[in-house]
Amino acid sequence: MFYGGMFLLAGLIMVLAMYLFVDQAFGSATQVPPIRVDPNVQITNTATGQVLTGDQFRAWLSAYQQHEASDALHVLVWKSLAALLALLILAVFFGYAMAGRVLSPLGRITRTARQVASSDLHRRIELDGPDDELKELADTFDDMLDRLDRSFESQQKFVANASHELRTPLAINRTLLEVQLSDPEAPPELLQLGKTLLATNERSEQLVEGLLLLARSDNELTERKPVDLAEVARQALEQMRGEAEQRGVRIRSALPPQAGEVMVAGNGVLLERVALNLVQNAVKYNLAEDGWVDVQVHAAVNGGGELVVVNSGPVVPGYDVENIFEPFRRGKGRERTRSDKGVGLGLSIVRSVVRAHHGSIEAVPRAEGGLLIRVRIPAAKAPALPPLPTRGATG
Repeated sequence: MFYGGMFLLAGLIMVLAMYLFVDQAFGSATQVPPIRVDPNVQITNTATGQVLTGDQFRAWLSAYQQHEASDALHVLVWKSLAALLALLILAVFFGYAMAGRVLSPLGRITRTARQVASSDLHRRIELDGPDDELKELADTFDDMLDRLDRSFESQQKFVANASHELRTPLAINRTLLEVQLSDPEAPPELLQLGKTLLATNERSEQLVEGLLLLARSDNELTERKPVDLAEVARQALEQMRGEAEQRGVRIRSALPPQAGEVMVAGNGVLLERVALNLVQNAVKYNLAEDGWVDVQVHAAVNGGGELVVVNSGPVVPGYDVENIFEPFRRGKGRERTRSDKGVGLGLSIVRSVVRAHHGSIEAVPRAEGGLLIRVRIPAAKAPALPPLPTRGATG
């Protein structure tokens, strides 16, 4: 349409210029020549029978020429506009066809980029054709994808190797400490030291698991399945009730009574980790007396599901809300060196998993103290219905 509009504008300018040039040519070509007619000469118009004198004849001849020139100019303008309209239709049609052929490589590049954005790094454009700018762009994009693919493969191998290399010595240390603690003849000092080392080893294991999960969850999910968000929240609550009772924190929940009411698309294990980390964070940093945690699951307005975790606790400044999702950040009053089971990765893992699910997360500080954290996960697509059998089909 843009090229058609430019063609129309250029055509209108050309018609206007041609009108002015032809009008100027007619003006100079239709001037009455300087002839002198004797006043005694009589000229008769055979069409009307009118008898004209010399001066009357000159005036009639000038008016006749101007009238014919004006009619000719009007005919020229209308025929030019008609021809311009026909050419405009042809220009738009052929321009659209040519643009489709010229821009088809760009469409192919765009589709490949979208597929790559869906974590399919093995896709390539492999554009054929002449060595023009588009071919060079496609080849450059393929080279970039090759480097990215090798980089992600190296990262996955590193994560797998690091997982094995870091977990093995920690597991060996835990086994040795547990064996030593099970010795009934061990002195109390040794038992106390063993318990301290066992707690430190457990914290190191949690740190390693959290870092590995954080590295894996930063990538987009390649496979999504329907997940009942209420069931995910229910499993997380069951795992945290014991710790909540020990800390004197009441847990309240408002979950859909029927299964399958709030279905989302994603990975059930990762979404359960999201709910568990949110509830665990709300229980652990709930320093208020008679503290409470409220967990809600309901359908989102624009589709999908929402997991809302509200907790009491100390007042969180508004400027510090975004920082709680950063790695190794803890709540107010929790230092990094304090001996605690937390490693400061819970909310960072939550944010990474939510991003991998194309969801959103927001934290709102409560005026009374504590936080309200809302997680939105897109809805699961309904499975396609099988085609209806046609008449006369045999089963």
